[in-house]
Amino acid sequence: MKALIVGSGGREHAIAWAVGRSPQVDQLYCAPGNGGTAGIGTNVPIAASAVDELAEFARNNEIDLTVVGPEAPLVDGIVDSFERARLRCFGPRRGAARLEGSKVFAKEFMSRHGVPTAAFRVFDDAEQAKSHAAAREAPMVVKADGLAAGKGVYIAESQQAAIAAIDEIMVQKKFGGAGERVIVEDCLVGQEVSVHVICAGERGFMLPSSQDHKRIHVGDKGPNTGGMGAYAPVPWFGAEECARVYDKIVEPTLKGMNAEGERFAGVLYAGLMQTAEGPMVLEFNVRFGDPETQVLLPLIKSDVFEILYRAADGELPQSMELWEGRSAATIVMAARGYPGSYEKGFAVTGTNEITRDNAVVFHAGTVRDDRGLVTSGGRVLAVTGWNDNLRGALKIAYEGIEHIQFDGAYWRTDIGHRVL
Repeated sequence: MKALIVGSGGREHAIAWAVGRSPQVDQLYCAPGNGGTAGIGTNVPIAASAVDELAEFARNNEIDLTVVGPEAPLVDGIVDSFERARLRCFGPRRGAARLEGSKVFAKEFMSRHGVPTAAFRVFDDAEQAKSHAAAREAPMVVKADGLAAGKGVYIAESQQAAIAAIDEIMVQKKFGGAGERVIVEDCLVGQEVSVHVICAGERGFMLPSSQDHKRIHVGDKGPNTGGMGAYAPVPWFGAEECARVYDKIVEPTLKGMNAEGERFAGVLYAGLMQTAEGPMVLEFNVRFGDPETQVLLPLIKSDVFEILYRAADGELPQSMELWEGRSAATIVMAARGYPGSYEKGFAVTGTNEITRDNAVVFHAGTVRDDRGLVTSGGRVLAVTGWNDNLRGALKIAYEGIEHIQFDGAYWRTDIGHRVL
Protein backbone atom coordinates (compact mmCIF):
# COMPACT_ATOMS: atom_id res chain seq x y z
CA MET A 1 0.00 0.00 0.00
CA LYS A 2 0.96 3.65 -0.41
CA ALA A 3 0.95 6.24 2.38
CA LEU A 4 1.34 10.02 2.34
CA ILE A 5 2.37 11.99 5.44
CA VAL A 6 1.52 15.71 5.34
CA GLY A 7 3.90 18.06 7.17
CA SER A 8 7.59 18.79 7.64
CA GLY A 9 8.47 18.54 11.34
CA GLY A 10 9.68 16.03 13.88
CA ARG A 11 6.15 14.81 14.46
CA GLU A 12 5.76 14.01 10.76
CA HIS A 13 9.10 12.19 10.64
CA ALA A 14 7.97 10.10 13.62
CA ILE A 15 4.64 9.31 11.93
CA ALA A 16 6.45 8.39 8.70
CA TRP A 17 8.85 6.18 10.67
CA ALA A 18 5.99 4.34 12.41
CA VAL A 19 3.79 4.01 9.33
CA GLY A 20 6.72 2.94 7.17
CA ARG A 21 7.53 0.05 9.50
CA SER A 22 4.24 -1.63 8.60
CA PRO A 23 4.64 -4.68 6.33
CA GLN A 24 1.60 -3.37 4.45
CA VAL A 25 3.35 -0.18 3.30
CA ASP A 26 5.65 -0.47 0.30
CA GLN A 27 5.65 3.18 -0.81
CA LEU A 28 5.91 6.15 1.54
CA TYR A 29 5.66 9.84 0.59
CA CYS A 30 6.06 12.98 2.72
CA ALA A 31 4.82 16.43 1.69
CA PRO A 32 6.93 18.44 1.99
CA GLY A 33 8.94 16.34 4.45
CA ASN A 34 12.45 17.13 5.70
CA GLY A 35 16.00 15.85 5.65
CA GLY A 36 15.07 12.84 7.75
CA THR A 37 11.97 11.73 5.89
CA ALA A 38 14.02 11.84 2.68
CA GLY A 39 15.93 8.85 4.07
CA ILE A 40 12.88 6.64 4.61
CA GLY A 41 10.54 7.74 1.84
CA THR A 42 10.10 10.19 -1.02
CA ASN A 43 9.72 13.87 -0.28
CA VAL A 44 7.16 15.70 -2.41
CA PRO A 45 7.54 19.51 -2.78
CA ILE A 46 3.95 20.36 -1.82
CA ALA A 47 3.20 22.55 1.20
CA ALA A 48 0.94 21.20 3.95
CA SER A 49 -1.43 24.11 3.25
CA ALA A 50 -1.81 23.29 -0.47
CA VAL A 51 -4.88 21.09 -0.06
CA ASP A 52 -5.88 20.89 -3.72
CA GLU A 53 -2.35 19.96 -4.81
CA LEU A 54 -2.12 17.33 -2.09
CA ALA A 55 -5.45 15.81 -3.14
CA GLU A 56 -4.36 15.77 -6.76
CA PHE A 57 -1.10 14.05 -5.83
CA ALA A 58 -2.95 11.48 -3.70
CA ARG A 59 -5.37 10.77 -6.53
CA ASN A 60 -2.73 10.55 -9.27
CA ASN A 61 -0.47 8.31 -7.18
CA GLU A 62 -3.26 6.11 -5.82
CA ILE A 63 -2.42 6.86 -2.20
CA ASP A 64 -4.22 4.46 0.15
CA LEU A 65 -3.90 6.59 3.28
CA THR A 66 -2.98 10.23 3.92
CA VAL A 67 -2.04 11.17 7.50
CA VAL A 68 -2.13 14.89 8.34
CA GLY A 69 0.42 16.05 10.92
CA PRO A 70 -0.12 19.79 11.59
CA GLU A 71 -3.26 21.43 12.89
CA ALA A 72 -3.75 24.24 10.37
CA PRO A 73 -4.73 22.02 7.40
CA LEU A 74 -7.15 20.10 9.63
CA VAL A 75 -8.80 23.30 10.84
CA ASP A 76 -8.99 24.47 7.23
CA GLY A 77 -10.85 21.29 6.21
CA ILE A 78 -8.31 19.09 4.42
CA VAL A 79 -10.12 15.91 5.52
CA ASP A 80 -13.42 17.21 4.14
CA SER A 81 -11.72 17.95 0.81
CA PHE A 82 -10.10 14.52 0.62
CA GLU A 83 -13.34 12.76 1.50
CA ARG A 84 -15.20 14.66 -1.23
CA ALA A 85 -12.56 13.36 -3.63
CA ARG A 86 -13.08 9.84 -2.21
CA LEU A 87 -9.57 9.78 -0.75
CA ARG A 88 -8.85 8.18 2.64
CA CYS A 89 -7.44 10.72 5.09
CA PHE A 90 -6.71 10.32 8.81
CA GLY A 91 -7.79 13.28 10.91
CA PRO A 92 -10.94 15.11 12.02
CA ARG A 93 -13.18 17.01 9.62
CA ARG A 94 -13.33 20.79 9.78
CA GLY A 95 -16.30 20.88 12.17
CA ALA A 96 -14.65 18.57 14.69
CA ALA A 97 -11.29 20.32 14.30
CA ARG A 98 -12.88 23.41 15.90
CA LEU A 99 -11.92 21.80 19.21
CA GLU A 100 -8.44 23.14 18.46
CA GLY A 101 -9.22 25.85 15.93
CA SER A 102 -11.38 27.85 18.35
CA LYS A 103 -10.69 27.90 22.07
CA VAL A 104 -14.06 29.56 22.57
CA PHE A 105 -15.82 26.71 20.80
CA ALA A 106 -13.86 24.17 22.85
CA LYS A 107 -14.63 25.83 26.19
CA GLU A 108 -18.31 26.25 25.41
CA PHE A 109 -18.45 22.65 24.14
CA MET A 110 -16.92 21.41 27.40
CA SER A 111 -19.43 23.46 29.37
CA ARG A 112 -22.32 21.94 27.40
CA HIS A 113 -21.14 18.36 27.92
CA GLY A 114 -19.82 18.44 31.47
CA VAL A 115 -16.14 18.05 30.61
CA PRO A 116 -14.08 19.39 33.55
CA THR A 117 -12.22 22.60 32.73
CA ALA A 118 -11.47 25.97 34.34
CA ALA A 119 -14.26 28.54 34.77
CA PHE A 120 -14.10 31.15 32.02
CA ARG A 121 -15.57 34.23 30.34
CA VAL A 122 -15.48 35.08 26.62
CA PHE A 123 -15.05 38.62 25.27
CA ASP A 124 -15.15 40.14 21.78
CA ASP A 125 -14.57 43.66 23.09
CA ALA A 126 -11.11 44.59 24.41
CA GLU A 127 -12.31 47.18 26.91
CA GLN A 128 -14.86 44.83 28.43
CA ALA A 129 -12.19 42.13 28.73
CA LYS A 130 -9.80 44.57 30.42
CA SER A 131 -12.49 45.72 32.86
CA HIS A 132 -13.20 42.10 33.77
CA ALA A 133 -9.49 41.38 34.31
CA ALA A 134 -9.09 44.51 36.45
CA ALA A 135 -11.95 43.43 38.71
CA ARG A 136 -10.85 39.86 39.43
CA GLU A 137 -8.07 38.26 41.42
CA ALA A 138 -4.82 37.13 39.83
CA PRO A 139 -3.40 34.83 38.66
CA MET A 140 -5.58 34.28 35.61
CA VAL A 141 -5.14 32.91 32.10
CA VAL A 142 -5.76 34.91 28.93
CA LYS A 143 -6.16 33.05 25.63
CA ALA A 144 -6.56 34.12 22.02
CA ASP A 145 -9.48 32.28 20.44
CA GLY A 146 -7.88 31.00 17.25
CA LEU A 147 -4.70 29.23 16.16
CA ALA A 148 -1.61 31.14 17.27
CA ALA A 149 1.17 28.59 16.74
CA GLY A 150 1.03 27.63 20.42
CA LYS A 151 1.80 31.18 21.56
CA GLY A 152 -1.62 32.68 22.23
CA VAL A 153 -1.86 31.73 25.91
CA TYR A 154 -0.74 34.04 28.72
CA ILE A 155 -0.49 33.09 32.40
CA ALA A 156 -1.01 36.50 34.01
CA GLU A 157 0.37 36.79 37.54
CA SER A 158 -1.23 40.21 38.03
CA GLN A 159 -4.19 42.23 36.80
CA GLN A 160 -1.78 44.50 34.91
CA ALA A 161 -0.23 41.51 33.11
CA ALA A 162 -3.68 40.27 32.09
CA ILE A 163 -4.64 43.69 30.74
CA ALA A 164 -1.37 43.85 28.80
CA ALA A 165 -2.04 40.39 27.34
CA ILE A 166 -5.53 41.41 26.24
CA ASP A 167 -4.06 44.51 24.61
CA GLU A 168 -1.48 42.45 22.69
CA ILE A 169 -4.11 40.00 21.48
CA MET A 170 -7.08 42.25 20.69
CA VAL A 171 -5.65 45.73 20.09
CA GLN A 172 -2.15 45.17 18.75
CA LYS A 173 -3.40 42.08 16.85
CA LYS A 174 -0.24 40.13 17.63
CA PHE A 175 -1.91 36.95 16.36
CA GLY A 176 -4.02 38.51 13.62
CA GLY A 177 -7.54 37.18 13.27
CA ALA A 178 -6.92 34.61 16.02
CA GLY A 179 -7.35 37.46 18.50
CA GLU A 180 -10.83 38.66 17.55
CA ARG A 181 -12.06 37.06 20.79
CA VAL A 182 -10.34 36.25 24.05
CA ILE A 183 -10.99 33.94 26.96
CA VAL A 184 -10.19 34.97 30.51
CA GLU A 185 -10.22 31.93 32.76
CA ASP A 186 -9.18 30.66 36.17
CA CYS A 187 -5.58 29.57 36.57
CA LEU A 188 -5.53 25.90 37.51
CA VAL A 189 -2.96 24.62 39.99
CA GLY A 190 -1.24 21.25 39.69
CA GLN A 191 1.00 19.29 37.35
CA GLU A 192 0.49 19.24 33.60
CA VAL A 193 0.18 16.01 31.67
CA SER A 194 -0.99 15.15 28.16
CA VAL A 195 -3.05 12.26 26.84
CA HIS A 196 -3.52 11.24 23.20
CA VAL A 197 -6.42 9.13 21.98
CA ILE A 198 -6.69 7.63 18.49
CA CYS A 199 -10.42 7.92 17.80
CA ALA A 200 -13.07 6.72 15.40
CA GLY A 201 -16.49 7.95 16.40
CA GLU A 202 -17.37 7.17 20.02
CA ARG A 203 -14.48 4.73 20.50
CA GLY A 204 -10.79 5.41 21.01
CA PHE A 205 -7.43 3.86 21.85
CA MET A 206 -5.77 5.78 24.66
CA LEU A 207 -2.00 6.08 24.42
CA PRO A 208 0.23 6.34 27.50
CA SER A 209 0.42 9.68 29.29
CA SER A 210 3.24 12.03 28.33
CA GLN A 211 4.83 15.23 29.56
CA ASP A 212 6.38 17.97 27.43
CA HIS A 213 8.98 20.56 28.47
CA LYS A 214 8.04 23.92 26.93
CA ARG A 215 10.60 26.33 28.38
CA ILE A 216 13.88 26.85 26.56
CA HIS A 217 16.23 26.66 29.56
CA VAL A 218 17.10 24.16 32.27
CA GLY A 219 14.79 24.29 35.28
CA ASP A 220 11.79 25.34 33.17
CA LYS A 221 13.09 28.90 32.76
CA GLY A 222 12.98 31.29 29.83
CA PRO A 223 10.43 31.71 27.04
CA ASN A 224 8.11 29.00 25.82
CA THR A 225 9.10 26.98 22.78
CA GLY A 226 7.39 24.37 20.65
CA GLY A 227 8.78 21.80 23.09
CA MET A 228 12.35 20.96 24.15
CA GLY A 229 11.78 17.33 25.07
CA ALA A 230 9.23 14.84 26.35
CA TYR A 231 8.86 11.46 27.99
CA ALA A 232 6.20 8.79 28.32
CA PRO A 233 4.57 7.34 30.29
CA VAL A 234 4.36 9.71 33.25
CA PRO A 235 5.10 7.60 36.37
CA TRP A 236 2.56 9.32 38.60
CA PHE A 237 -0.19 9.15 35.98
CA GLY A 238 -0.82 5.46 35.52
CA ALA A 239 -3.60 3.15 34.39
CA GLU A 240 -6.10 4.27 37.05
CA GLU A 241 -5.67 7.95 36.18
CA CYS A 242 -5.86 7.23 32.45
CA ALA A 243 -9.10 5.30 32.95
CA ARG A 244 -10.54 8.25 34.86
CA VAL A 245 -9.58 10.61 32.03
CA TYR A 246 -11.24 8.34 29.51
CA ASP A 247 -14.46 8.15 31.53
CA LYS A 248 -14.69 11.81 32.56
CA ILE A 249 -13.12 13.59 29.57
CA VAL A 250 -12.62 11.45 26.46
CA GLU A 251 -15.93 9.57 26.40
CA PRO A 252 -18.17 12.62 27.00
CA THR A 253 -16.18 14.55 24.39
CA LEU A 254 -16.61 11.87 21.73
CA LYS A 255 -20.28 11.39 22.58
CA GLY A 256 -20.82 15.13 22.63
CA MET A 257 -19.24 15.60 19.22
CA ASN A 258 -21.39 12.80 17.84
CA ALA A 259 -24.54 14.30 19.37
CA GLU A 260 -23.73 17.63 17.73
CA GLY A 261 -23.32 16.01 14.33
CA GLU A 262 -19.53 16.20 14.24
CA ARG A 263 -18.35 12.61 14.54
CA PHE A 264 -14.72 12.71 15.67
CA ALA A 265 -12.12 10.64 13.84
CA GLY A 266 -8.42 11.31 14.32
CA VAL A 267 -6.29 12.11 17.35
CA LEU A 268 -7.87 13.81 20.36
CA TYR A 269 -5.02 15.33 22.36
CA ALA A 270 -6.01 16.66 25.77
CA GLY A 271 -3.63 18.91 27.64
CA LEU A 272 -4.56 18.37 31.29
CA MET A 273 -3.86 19.82 34.71
CA GLN A 274 -3.90 17.24 37.48
CA THR A 275 -5.56 19.27 40.24
CA ALA A 276 -6.69 18.39 43.75
CA GLU A 277 -10.16 17.81 42.26
CA GLY A 278 -8.81 15.52 39.53
CA PRO A 279 -7.75 16.07 35.91
CA MET A 280 -9.13 19.14 34.15
CA VAL A 281 -8.73 20.14 30.51
CA LEU A 282 -6.42 23.05 29.75
CA GLU A 283 -6.92 22.73 26.00
CA PHE A 284 -7.77 20.29 23.25
CA ASN A 285 -5.71 19.61 20.16
CA VAL A 286 -6.89 17.49 17.25
CA ARG A 287 -3.60 15.96 16.08
CA PHE A 288 -0.50 14.30 17.46
CA GLY A 289 1.64 16.55 19.64
CA ASP A 290 5.22 17.56 18.93
CA PRO A 291 7.51 16.33 20.51
CA GLU A 292 5.11 13.92 22.26
CA THR A 293 4.66 11.88 19.06
CA GLN A 294 8.37 11.09 19.13
CA VAL A 295 7.96 9.24 22.43
CA LEU A 296 4.46 7.82 21.99
CA LEU A 297 4.81 5.99 18.69
CA PRO A 298 7.81 3.89 19.84
CA LEU A 299 5.55 2.57 22.63
CA ILE A 300 3.02 1.06 20.19
CA LYS A 301 3.64 -2.59 19.33
CA SER A 302 0.66 -2.90 16.96
CA ASP A 303 0.80 -1.93 13.29
CA VAL A 304 0.36 1.87 13.37
CA PHE A 305 -0.58 2.03 9.69
CA GLU A 306 -3.37 -0.50 10.23
CA ILE A 307 -4.78 1.47 13.17
CA LEU A 308 -4.77 4.81 11.33
CA TYR A 309 -6.11 3.24 8.12
CA ARG A 310 -9.04 1.66 9.96
CA ALA A 311 -9.71 4.84 11.96
CA ALA A 312 -9.86 6.85 8.73
CA ASP A 313 -12.59 4.45 7.60
CA GLY A 314 -14.55 5.14 10.77
CA GLU A 315 -13.69 2.05 12.79
CA LEU A 316 -10.84 0.74 14.90
CA PRO A 317 -9.32 -2.72 15.26
CA GLN A 318 -10.55 -4.69 18.25
CA SER A 319 -7.43 -3.85 20.24
CA MET A 320 -4.12 -2.01 20.22
CA GLU A 321 -1.02 -3.56 21.79
CA LEU A 322 1.67 -1.53 23.57
CA TRP A 323 5.19 -2.64 24.42
CA GLU A 324 4.84 -3.78 28.03
CA GLY A 325 6.99 -1.90 30.51
CA ARG A 326 8.61 0.37 27.92
CA SER A 327 9.43 4.03 28.56
CA ALA A 328 10.61 6.54 25.96
CA ALA A 329 12.27 9.94 26.09
CA THR A 330 13.21 12.49 23.45
CA ILE A 331 15.66 15.39 23.63
CA VAL A 332 15.27 18.29 21.20
CA MET A 333 18.44 19.79 19.72
CA ALA A 334 17.67 23.41 18.82
CA ALA A 335 19.42 26.17 16.90
CA ARG A 336 21.26 28.96 18.72
CA GLY A 337 18.79 31.79 19.35
CA TYR A 338 15.61 29.69 19.23
CA PRO A 339 12.76 30.48 20.00
CA GLY A 340 13.86 33.94 18.86
CA SER A 341 15.74 34.63 15.64
CA TYR A 342 18.30 32.06 14.52
CA GLU A 343 20.52 31.27 11.56
CA LYS A 344 20.02 28.35 9.17
CA GLY A 345 22.20 26.36 6.82
CA PHE A 346 24.68 24.80 9.25
CA ALA A 347 26.00 21.34 8.40
CA VAL A 348 24.66 18.51 10.54
CA THR A 349 26.85 15.46 11.16
CA GLY A 350 26.66 12.30 13.20
CA THR A 351 22.99 11.38 12.81
CA ASN A 352 23.89 8.09 11.14
CA GLU A 353 26.27 7.11 13.93
CA ILE A 354 23.40 6.16 16.25
CA THR A 355 22.92 2.54 15.29
CA ARG A 356 21.38 0.91 18.36
CA ASP A 357 17.94 -0.65 17.91
CA ASN A 358 16.31 1.31 20.74
CA ALA A 359 17.17 4.81 19.55
CA VAL A 360 16.19 6.95 16.57
CA VAL A 361 16.91 10.50 15.41
CA PHE A 362 13.77 12.32 14.27
CA HIS A 363 14.44 15.33 12.06
CA ALA A 364 12.43 18.51 12.55
CA GLY A 365 14.32 21.42 10.98
CA THR A 366 16.67 19.88 8.42
CA VAL A 367 16.93 19.71 4.63
CA ARG A 368 19.30 17.96 2.25
CA ASP A 369 21.01 20.00 -0.45
CA ASP A 370 24.27 19.83 -2.41
CA ARG A 371 26.17 20.33 0.86
CA GLY A 372 24.46 17.38 2.52
CA LEU A 373 22.27 17.62 5.63
CA VAL A 374 21.86 21.19 6.93
CA THR A 375 19.72 23.00 9.49
CA SER A 376 16.53 24.71 8.30
CA GLY A 377 14.54 25.41 11.48
CA GLY A 378 14.65 26.31 15.15
CA ARG A 379 14.03 22.83 16.48
CA VAL A 380 16.49 20.81 14.40
CA LEU A 381 16.43 17.24 15.73
CA ALA A 382 14.73 15.12 18.38
CA VAL A 383 16.88 12.25 19.63
CA THR A 384 14.67 9.50 21.06
CA GLY A 385 15.55 6.46 23.14
CA TRP A 386 13.48 3.78 24.82
CA ASN A 387 14.12 1.22 27.53
CA ASP A 388 12.34 -0.61 30.32
CA ASN A 389 12.53 2.47 32.58
CA LEU A 390 12.64 6.24 32.16
CA ARG A 391 16.21 6.68 33.43
CA GLY A 392 17.41 4.16 30.88
CA ALA A 393 15.48 5.83 28.07
CA LEU A 394 16.90 9.24 28.96
CA LYS A 395 20.44 7.81 29.13
CA ILE A 396 20.09 6.37 25.63
CA ALA A 397 18.73 9.65 24.23
CA TYR A 398 21.46 11.77 25.80
CA GLU A 399 24.16 9.35 24.65
CA GLY A 400 22.75 9.70 21.14
CA ILE A 401 23.17 13.47 21.26
CA GLU A 402 26.91 13.01 21.86
CA HIS A 403 27.31 11.74 18.29
CA ILE A 404 25.66 14.75 16.62
CA GLN A 405 27.17 18.12 15.79
CA PHE A 406 25.99 21.35 14.19
CA ASP A 407 27.05 24.92 14.89
CA GLY A 408 25.17 26.45 17.80
CA ALA A 409 23.41 23.25 18.88
CA TYR A 410 21.55 23.66 22.17
CA TRP A 411 19.57 21.21 24.27
CA ARG A 412 18.22 20.98 27.77
CA THR A 413 20.11 18.67 30.09
CA ASP A 414 17.24 18.10 32.54
CA ILE A 415 14.41 16.48 30.56
CA GLY A 416 12.44 14.34 33.00
CA HIS A 417 13.59 16.34 36.04
CA ARG A 418 10.05 16.66 37.42
CA VAL A 419 9.84 12.95 38.14
CA LEU A 420 13.47 11.95 38.64
